[in-house]
Amino acid sequence: MSGSDQLSAVFSALADPTRRAILAELADRDATVTELTAPLPISMPAVSRHLKALERAGLISRTRSGKLRMSRIEAAPLREAAEWIERYRRFWDTSLTRLDAHLAAVQAVGRATDRTTHGPSTSDSPGKPHDKEN
Repeated sequence: MSGSDQLSAVFSALADPTRRAILAELADRDATVTELTAPLPISMPAVSRHLKALERAGLISRTRSGKLRMSRIEAAPLREAAEWIERYRRFWDTSLTRLDAHLAAVQAVGRATDRTTHGPSTSDSPGKPHDKEN
């Protein structure tokens, strides 16, 4: 599977809340289908279908130990998805920093315009009633 196909499979698998709940359980420990089904309001066959989708996306691996089939989370595809999202977080951080600078410049111009048209503000004028020392 190519990198973008893998990323598409990961995001497709993560789009389902049941699959995210299963991954949250597997982040704490490896588990069987029975153990993963217990906290969920769905049947064991439904959990098995979600596990297959997670396995196709590379988000889990499954091994057999005797009669038990254990599921384990695989972190590498999640790291790739997080790195992809991180690029866009940096984009938004940069955009918000530029917006903050622009708003500060607009506010500074607004304060300068107010002083020019209305005179100094009360706090800038000596001898006003709030100035008790004079």
